[in-house]
Amino acid sequence: MNKPIAFVTYLLLLSVSPAVRALGPNPVSLQNVPTPPVPGLLDSADPIVVNKTAAIVLGKALFWDVNVGSDGQACASCHFNAGADARTKNQINPGQNSSHASGQVFSSLPSGGGGPNYTLNTTDFPLHQFSDPTNNASTLLYSTDDVIGSQGSFSGQYQTNSRFTDTNDQCVRAPDSVFNVNNVGVRKVTPRNAPSVINAVFNFRNFWDGRANNVFNGGSPWGDRDPNAGVWVKLTATTVAKQRLSLMNSALASQALSPPVFNNIEMGCDQRLWPDIGRKLLLRQPLQYQQVHYQDSVLGALSSSSASALNSGLKTTYQNLIMQAFNRKYWSYAGIGQFGMPLAAGQAPYNQMEANFSLFFGLAIQLYESTLVSDQSPFDLSPVDANLAPTWTNINAGANTNALVTSLKNGFNLFVNNNCSLCHTGPDFTLAAMETNSTLLTPTPGRAFGPSATPIAYGPDAFGPHNAAASAGVTQYVDTVTRNYNTNLTPNIMDFGFANIGVAQPADDPGVAGLDPFGNSLAYSDQYVDYLLGNSSAILDPLVTSNRACDFLTPLSINVSQAVPGYFTQTDGIVADGSREGALKTQNCANPITAFIPTVPAAEANLSSGKLSTGNVGAFKIPSLRNVELTGPYMHNGDMATLPQVLQLYARHGNFISDSLNFNIAQILVTIAQPQNTTDLVNFLISLTDDRVRYQQAPFDHPQITINSGVVGDQSHAVSGNPLSAQLAQDQKIQVPAVGASGLASSIKGFLSN
Repeated sequence: MNKPIAFVTYLLLLSVSPAVRALGPNPVSLQNVPTPPVPGLLDSADPIVVNKTAAIVLGKALFWDVNVGSDGQACASCHFNAGADARTKNQINPGQNSSHASGQVFSSLPSGGGGPNYTLNTTDFPLHQFSDPTNNASTLLYSTDDVIGSQGSFSGQYQTNSRFTDTNDQCVRAPDSVFNVNNVGVRKVTPRNAPSVINAVFNFRNFWDGRANNVFNGGSPWGDRDPNAGVWVKLTATTVAKQRLSLMNSALASQALSPPVFNNIEMGCDQRLWPDIGRKLLLRQPLQYQQVHYQDSVLGALSSSSASALNSGLKTTYQNLIMQAFNRKYWSYAGIGQFGMPLAAGQAPYNQMEANFSLFFGLAIQLYESTLVSDQSPFDLSPVDANLAPTWTNINAGANTNALVTSLKNGFNLFVNNNCSLCHTGPDFTLAAMETNSTLLTPTPGRAFGPSATPIAYGPDAFGPHNAAASAGVTQYVDTVTRNYNTNLTPNIMDFGFANIGVAQPADDPGVAGLDPFGNSLAYSDQYVDYLLGNSSAILDPLVTSNRACDFLTPLSINVSQAVPGYFTQTDGIVADGSREGALKTQNCANPITAFIPTVPAAEANLSSGKLSTGNVGAFKIPSLRNVELTGPYMHNGDMATLPQVLQLYARHGNFISDSLNFNIAQILVTIAQPQNTTDLVNFLISLTDDRVRYQQAPFDHPQITINSGVVGDQSHAVSGNPLSAQLAQDQKIQVPAVGASGLASSIKGFLSN
């Protein structure tokens, strides 16, 4: 069908050009928003978890227990402060994700210090400094590929562990070639900053690069990508079999399995396996060496403490908690021999409970972290007007109330008008919450969320009138990829919920463009290209084939007879989206002429033309902004220490220009960095802090934990003589006390605020 050129141009302006897009959706309250469902976990006739309460107890104990690591590292060691890490000593990685040799060598930071065991201070930030902080074309005064990460383990080669006592595994340890001070070993540091675990249940994938798969396979972080993963299931009293597991919406469980076993920096020694951790913990008292408050919101009933004395541990064992929480078929088989053997000679084969410990650990951690939802911030509690803008009538700042409300209103307007909500979309302020955002946008009679005074109905207007969410590419359908412009106005296929905003050079860290251990791209968009090419064997993850082309921010194909540069049309060869599957993807399409994809021959012919180009290099998961005042340093590399520094980054449109730099950053006005606007935007961001997080009230209360914070000495000298090895430095400790459900009178502090 031929169309006049003028009409085609008009259609392209509506559906292609970013210049005419509407403002982004409004941020909305997290109140009464459900966490993503996990079919088969709790709700089937034969569920995996049979006692959710016991599983949450198990998960909280495991999350905070220093016995989980090889040398005193718990999950909470990097997530103890508003779910993030506020330590300042020995927190620098030289940038080991870099493709350059400089990634193995520490830089001198702006203060002149740096390297292992250095203590960060305010003059070290930001890591990229310009003569004009609002202009990335001004003189670059300082730049480094060093990263502010999180201190972890000494690592070493795993040998064995004790089943009853001793936090530390037996490992062959020696100073690391990078992490040492004059050949005295210090703890390794991660090459990325630790994001908060609070509200992480809403992320479709976890970790900055998305490697914690949405699908939990029971044994590794890699979901259906891992050909060897599975769980041991008791079939009869005398038979057991290893079966595949594929639990959707379980990226938290996938993430939980990585630090203790699949990463020798964060928690464990090399070659340690999940059954080894099971053997170490199962017969032990949970939190064996850590005080548990008698009023802990989850653990209090099992705490050994009383009102008169705080004591260590729970009145049970990990084995008992697993037996209460999980289906018998995963732990009750009496035989041994099928499940493998420990590395150390002379030890008994693993049993079923040890072999399935990764299953228990991942799902228990997920169920615990699913309770860590901060939905009672001033922003959440504010009633909204007809346009879903907060009225702030809940604010009471005494004599300063009127001034603060005025500031909050301007901050909110600046956030929306500068299109910040095009990436920080929905109640968790991130496109990465794809399942949740889509659920809220699905018309569901009788369902509402948000503040009780002004509930928001589920449906296409849930994020603002006139289907405002569509301007961010968010619809009621869960898309894992989109197509959008870079700042050069070249369209790229990219992973939904990930963006390159120019914080670092793409060569410093590939982000979601990295590879899994099997040599596959982490990026779903690379798989989508394979889908278009007809390479079905390359489709590794669910939902890749379910993406709807008509939801893309800029089309892939347009059903017109004329050739359009950068887009597939009838001249190339196109077919209706969904025709391959026998179910057309045309429902609720805003512009039906874009509900098309190229034919396989057309895709093959244009593989090098740019029409199938992807834009993932240097792209990272878009983080939530909740409790952001407490979760610095900011960005995947810890580049910035303060929120005003973050606003300056956006005002100058990033530090570095690249072919994958996301177009959305180009829409931000430099005026956001003006003093009053900065004040107002920061006030708005502070309004996203839940006081329960600030004061460690339930569900954010916790057991006591000892945190390793550098080693005795400084960047020039480290005191050797660690009990683990004479060649390693002595740990310097921070004591984080046990807190009950009522929390503390004093607030926790953000990064560099103590």
